[in-house]
Formats: sequence, structure tokens, C-alpha cells
Amino acid sequence: MKYYVLASGSKGNCTVVKSKNTSIMIDCGITQKYLKQSFERIGLQYEDLDGVLITHSHGDHLNNSKIIKDLNVYSPFEIVGLNKNHLIRPIELFTIKDLEILAIPLSHDTDITVGYVIYDGQETLVLVTDTGYLSDRNIKIIRNANYYIIESNHDPEMLLNTTRPKGIKNRILSDYGHLSNEDCGYALVECINEDTKEIVLAHLSEEANTRELAYNTVTDILEKKGIDYQNIKITAAGQFEIYEGGSE
Repeated sequence: MKYYVLASGSKGNCTVVKSKNTSIMIDCGITQKYLKQSFERIGLQYEDLDGVLITHSHGDHLNNSKIIKDLNVYSPFEIVGLNKNHLIRPIELFTIKDLEILAIPLSHDTDITVGYVIYDGQETLVLVTDTGYLSDRNIKIIRNANYYIIESNHDPEMLLNTTRPKGIKNRILSDYGHLSNEDCGYALVECINEDTKEIVLAHLSEEANTRELAYNTVTDILEKKGIDYQNIKITAAGQFEIYEGGSE
């Protein structure tokens, strides 16, 4: 399984997952120009995607639905203007060619938000962003994956020191907001094992976090909890930087 994080953050999110016979995209919160440029760089054509998964309705994840209107789109809610909108339900397995996919319900300030667990017959990838917390049920579901793309959105102290309105700060810190660096670290303590190969810290706030801080906070927690992460590649994603991971 190969994966490419094309964009990650409040200005846009998009990830591509590729198996031997299947290529899918998760979210489309970027411009058509950037999408085309990114697909050229990774050697794919977005028109040839076998499916597009949507996590939720916020613009940084679904800003350009026109781009995907003729593709097979899998979403937990109806999206106006699409020709092939397949409605999915959380905790119900579905397939796209050789990929088995499970949507898991998350806690965010939309009617419905999901993350995805994707299995290609050999390896498992988990994508979880935009959630205020991870339930015990979700932790059990996402344990022991090979690859994690997981939210490490903010440092609470940095967030409180920003000029954002108090209401926005409270929303981000709430159960319907975003995972902090600490939340991410403690979730990974419960999830990773000897089969885990790579972790991408995703959806970092540009005002209330840094890539170095996210990495250091998460790895400090893993170390304090006695988790051996030396053989795991851990990376903090940039907003508009392509990150390539996985194995051939």
C-alpha cells in the first residue's frame, strides 16, 4: 500500500491511497490547480480514481466538489451536484475493488464526521482527523495498524495565547473540536504495536502548533509510556507539502 498526503491543515486536506489495483482519494479541500499539479507529481490522473472518500462537510475537506462530480464518491451524507454519490454508514464495511474500507464515527462540529480504516489484503491504514476525542470503541477499531494519519492539531497553551475569539478556542478544545498534540500521543500509546511502520501527524494548526512541537510532544509521551518507536517513521505533515509513505 502506498499513500500520499497532498495537503493537511485548515487551508485544505487531501490524501491519496493506492494499492496494486486501486487508487482512491480521501477528501478534496484543495483547488483544482493544486490537485492537478499534485497528481502529476505522484504519477496519477485524478480522473482515473476508483473512488473518493469524504470525511465531513467542512470546506477544508470538501471545498471543490465540482472536481469530483463525475467520480464515484463515498460519503456519510448527501452531497449536492454529484453524479455518483454513494451513501455509506459508519461501522459498515464496504469495498472499492481490492480495498476493504470501514468508516468510523468521530466527534466534530458537523452533523456527521468519519475517519477511515483501509485494508488492502496485507496492510492497514488509518486516517483520523477532525475529532475532539477518540472513544474507547474507536481505539479498539484502529489498533495495530501499519500506517496512521492522525490529527495532532494544536498545543493548548499556544492556542489560548492566539488572538482567536474565545468561542473558537473553546470549540477547538471541546469534545467537538480537534485533537491536541497530547491527545494524539496518548491515543497512539493505545494503538501502535510492532507492526506499525509509519505515523503522519496531520491537520496541524498554523497558529497554535509547530511541526517540531507536535513531533516532540508525541514522541515524549510515547517514550514516557515505554513505547518503543525507534523503528517507526514519524512525520509531521505540512499544509501544502506532498508526503509519500507506505510500501510498494
